[in-house]
Amino acid sequence: MTGYVMFRKDRLGRRGGGVILYIKESIQAYEIKLEKEAECEEAVWCNIVTGNSTLTVVLVYRSLNISIEENEKIHNAIKEVSKRDCIIMRDFNHGHIQWTSLQSTGREDQEFLHLVQDIFLSQHVLEATRGENVLDIVLSSQKEFVDNVKICEPLGCSDHNQLHFIIKVKGERNRKIRYRKFFHKGRYKDMREYLAKID
Repeated sequence: MTGYVMFRKDRLGRRGGGVILYIKESIQAYEIKLEKEAECEEAVWCNIVTGNSTLTVVLVYRSLNISIEENEKIHNAIKEVSKRDCIIMRDFNHGHIQWTSLQSTGREDQEFLHLVQDIFLSQHVLEATRGENVLDIVLSSQKEFVDNVKICEPLGCSDHNQLHFIIKVKGERNRKIRYRKFFHKGRYKDMREYLAKID
């Protein structure tokens, strides 16, 4: 997409899947890598420069058929990233969590809900994003980072609704380097002497 920088991680071993994050090219952003025990199969981790600090933006897909090991990596990654200013988003497939009442059924859903509560993350999506379930969520380390969350119609052939929201931090803009030629500082006398020596 013109005007955006793409960060992506493709699903390994089979066609389709993966995650992709686009950030406006005018915003300073760079991809980061986490510790080995927190490196997830389908996740992208980026830092956005926000003045004198950074905001870590994370995009995660958690499959319904996730292994215990991969689920643990996602939890470790969220714990690691939550120590800094962060926004973590996308499809976590925890459909049995009631985010308005903070209740859940099922072991994995309860573990995830406890994780979010234990590390004091705010969850901003309270309406269904697929069918009657809230599968796509937006977590933030500070509640005021996310505002104006809207659930919109699915894009293309997706069966998940779109999430639109505002990230309320000021990003540091990339400065375009402009080169100026200072002709008035040219060493023209030396150039003339050099060229006079050439046949």
